[in-house]
Amino acid sequence: MNSRRSPLHDAHVSLGARLVDFSGWEMPLSYPSGTIAEHLACRTGAAVFDVSHLGTVRVVGPGTRELLQRTLSNDLDRIGPGRAQYTHLLDEAEGSVVDDIIVWWTGEDAFDVMPNASNTSGVRAAVGGVDVTEQRAVIAVQGPGARVALGAVAPDAAAVPRFATREFDFCGARCTAAGTGYTGEDGVECAVPVETARALWDGLLAAGARPAGLGARDTLRLEAGLPLHGHELGPGITPLQAGLGWVVGWEKPEFRGRDAVLAERAAGVRRRLRALVGAGRRPLRAGAVCVIGGEPVGEVTSGNFSPVLARGIGLAFLPPDVADRTLVTVEQGGSRLEAMVVAPPFHRLDLGAAPDAGERD
Repeated sequence: MNSRRSPLHDAHVSLGARLVDFSGWEMPLSYPSGTIAEHLACRTGAAVFDVSHLGTVRVVGPGTRELLQRTLSNDLDRIGPGRAQYTHLLDEAEGSVVDDIIVWWTGEDAFDVMPNASNTSGVRAAVGGVDVTEQRAVIAVQGPGARVALGAVAPDAAAVPRFATREFDFCGARCTAAGTGYTGEDGVECAVPVETARALWDGLLAAGARPAGLGARDTLRLEAGLPLHGHELGPGITPLQAGLGWVVGWEKPEFRGRDAVLAERAAGVRRRLRALVGAGRRPLRAGAVCVIGGEPVGEVTSGNFSPVLARGIGLAFLPPDVADRTLVTVEQGGSRLEAMVVAPPFHRLDLGAAPDAGERD
């Protein structure tokens, strides 16, 4: 089966991108400058990402708000039209996260529901609507200089507040901007018709934004302590275990998985997602065993090298009573690495709180 291609595929090829299959899409992993350079460009300036592989399910018409309110975990009464919200679609029986989603509330009875690429069909089955993924590209401009770069190309898009949405005109086309992202930095995501995507992309590069691939997007989200579906979210993992109880509208009378998450909240979680910073540069890796007091207590779910800290970092499910600053031995690749439990985001961490020991054979 052939991978789907972004409307910006030719632009990535012309930039020398390393293309890989990602959830059935041929997407740029990195450009010749490399993932670390792209990562640091986002932390210090502006980076532009093609995230057209994300799904867009458009749900419009009378009763759509009520349908989404009954289906998704978060409470739409906390926001209103012209706003965006992070939410979950939960499994009815156990309350685990089927998908984590951004909802753009674009009009009184109009919503763009944006699932992960591999979950688009399942989310559409749950909320109805029309899959319009093929009709648009999604370009994310992220970093402290993101709005300056975007402002040189599309000033109205650059002015959208954080977690708000607004329409803007670009090259004669009606587009949508949202003050959202997945990097731990300020930024804007723009949904634009396919035929205008290349002009916006090229304009952002001309304005000084650096192209960045999915490799940097992953290290950035990890440094920010943000969960990734299939690692920190998915079957058997509930919002409470992931430390995302705020994504649940506890006062809502109805939503999928409500009884299960209420029961877990009453009983207490058996594990909780925590952040680990290593003592040295060696990356922590998913699947590594976490040991405290000589006993295996959990497993790393995501790990990598932090370009900002120049240390290995990771996320792991640990017992709920493990406190910050607890030392953890991470067993991977025949070695034992020393790490410490910290509060994310990693890129804001004071290294004075991190362990100094190295790895042991």
